[in-house]
Amino acid sequence: MKKYILYIIIPLMVSCSNLLDMQSDGRTSLDEIFSERNGIRGYLNSCYGYCPAPYMDRASMTDEAQDADDITAGSKFSMWYADNVNAQNYASYSSDGSPWTSLYQGIRKCNVFLDRIRNVDAATIGVSGNEIANWTAQVHTLRALYYLQLAKRYGDIPVLTASYEIGHDYSSDKREPFSKVVKLIMEDCDAALSASDAAFGWGVPSNSFGIMTRAIPYAIKSQAITYAASPQWSDGTYTWADATAVNKEALGALLANNYQLFDVDPPAEIAQNPYALYFITNSDDQRSVDKETIYQCGTKMEIWRNAGLPSTAGMLKSGPCPTQELVDSYEMQATGQIPITGYSDELHLVPIINSISGYNPANPYEGRDPRFYASIYYNEAQRTLGASVGGRNDSYPMSFNLAAVNDLSGGYNEAEQCYNIETIGGDPYIYFDPLDLQINWAMENKITFTFEYRTNDNTFLDAGMYFVVNGGIDPSKHFAIGDIPASSGWTTFTVDLSEHLKNNYSDSWNAGSYIRFDLMEQQPASRMDIRNFRMNIEIEGEAIESTPVYTYVGAPDGISVNDRRSTRTGYYMRKFNNWQSNNSNNADGAIRLFRLAEVYLNFAESAYQSDGPDTPINLGNGITMSARDAVNAVRKRAQMPDFPVGMSVNDFEKKYRNERRVELAFEEHRYFDVRRWKILEKTDRYLTGMRITKDGNAYTYTRISFPRNSWKDKYMLYAIDQDEVNKMLEFTGSNWQNTGWN
Repeated sequence: MKKYILYIIIPLMVSCSNLLDMQSDGRTSLDEIFSERNGIRGYLNSCYGYCPAPYMDRASMTDEAQDADDITAGSKFSMWYADNVNAQNYASYSSDGSPWTSLYQGIRKCNVFLDRIRNVDAATIGVSGNEIANWTAQVHTLRALYYLQLAKRYGDIPVLTASYEIGHDYSSDKREPFSKVVKLIMEDCDAALSASDAAFGWGVPSNSFGIMTRAIPYAIKSQAITYAASPQWSDGTYTWADATAVNKEALGALLANNYQLFDVDPPAEIAQNPYALYFITNSDDQRSVDKETIYQCGTKMEIWRNAGLPSTAGMLKSGPCPTQELVDSYEMQATGQIPITGYSDELHLVPIINSISGYNPANPYEGRDPRFYASIYYNEAQRTLGASVGGRNDSYPMSFNLAAVNDLSGGYNEAEQCYNIETIGGDPYIYFDPLDLQINWAMENKITFTFEYRTNDNTFLDAGMYFVVNGGIDPSKHFAIGDIPASSGWTTFTVDLSEHLKNNYSDSWNAGSYIRFDLMEQQPASRMDIRNFRMNIEIEGEAIESTPVYTYVGAPDGISVNDRRSTRTGYYMRKFNNWQSNNSNNADGAIRLFRLAEVYLNFAESAYQSDGPDTPINLGNGITMSARDAVNAVRKRAQMPDFPVGMSVNDFEKKYRNERRVELAFEEHRYFDVRRWKILEKTDRYLTGMRITKDGNAYTYTRISFPRNSWKDKYMLYAIDQDEVNKMLEFTGSNWQNTGWN
């Protein structure tokens, strides 16, 4: 017998937000919302915010880390490791709870928006067709993102592309195969990308951090198709050749639109290498410095506090402690060889040393992949990186306020991610948006203003700045920049504002102050393209003594079996941690949900399967690349040797999987990778740490074991909320619970 209900049963049928104050069935209120621009934009904004933010805790649910809270009775880690997790308590002990409900809430919002927006006439609400297309593309992208997050966690799931009507027959609902979910993800991403670049561009509008852009559908497609072709989900619908076709399109498009691996060489006192610097660098709207991040879903973490060293004042716990297996995966830099090829015993206590790697077991941390030093604190690791503390280089992106101009015309060019301005009168100037910074002159700051520009044939004469402080301009404090020479190519222009600001605004410059950029008297129709405005502040630090991290038994940061504030494995997490972070200055970084390095690796994974490791593949836009080339691009940033030519598919796969493990460590990928490769039982059953004892100046290294029970088949997928399973069993007669969680 069919069952009909008139009330809410599961999150797939959640009512609209109270914020929107709908009538009994929502129709009248939705009509009103979608009848004017502000209402539509408000509903668009409500489609955001449902994606689970990546966080450090998931590393402790993998072979990357053993959590120091494993000794705390009832902690999610002790419960997980002991296999005391069931469908009823899963949400309490998973790394991100159970996001089933919130993700379907987001999908429902997207469905309503897409259903309604198709009937909106742009002219009636006073917007352009491009704006409607942009909104629509954003929501298609969001829905694809939410379905990807659901499918990678729960596997087969219901696919909903329209809102449930009152009186919906739930007896016909069913879970669809993973491949069908991926098909919808592809369709949504393609729908978003069908909008023109002018409508749905690559750039992020000012003050719109987190908005969907054209790059994100490519990243979603790349991850979704790579998962779909993997052993866990391969049902013949998507082959590795299909995955390569999608991945080459994604990688080619990103590279052609100025996405690049972050390769900024840091000052020695800031970070060890570009890889280390990337993970403590804030992603910015205009991608002026960070051109690698595609989408940052999470906020910056507090590694120093929640995965910190006991010697750091204010830290709470040591959190995810890197395992010896992860340490063993970092190759030797000189040879490109992995130091440990396996283990001769089940518990991983007797490593098989690669004799040609250059590894020295008496000095195990010497000469490793530079990413090791950027990711892990080990015994005798250098903690402080400079001769001073408190010093830093801060860079603040700036943007024009296009509503506050005089004798200028122009706008923001999404395709080229720059402002196009042209003089139309004798006194051209434009205001910047306010700067959210406060300057402490006592710290001996050096302040520079930098931008990139190109012009037509005209030189911009006598450019300058006025500083709007406390709401007003003092003409006597004008700063003369001088002439900006004509340049047909992009040119960097830098001026030093230190003395001017210090002498004129030492007591009054604060958050909310802003700048007027004056071009003085110019020839009519002088044109300038301008981008990447930045205010750069260098702060001098105080001299310090450098003390290494010691993790041997009895050391201040030594290993412990009964203290959650001390490492369980002999290692601490360093990735995302700015060594200067503390109670008064959290300068740690955030996990990116999508970044270019992953797309390189996704392409490499599908390409070696479909075409072999060395076969060149045309990515379009004049770019040709093999699977080996893609991996080598990632390794080049890390200053690691190339993969050798002529590897077999099996040898390439082994080395590739290790490279992916290292490059993406602690970024949540490992959790899903070992499952889609169907190797969870091999990777998560036995884990180890390194217990170091000191006798005089000599160290003794002893591997210690951490057996787990969280490698069983049921851990391949999340448990579906048991309440939802019970309700759908009543309505459909089918048990929706994932295998092993019944």
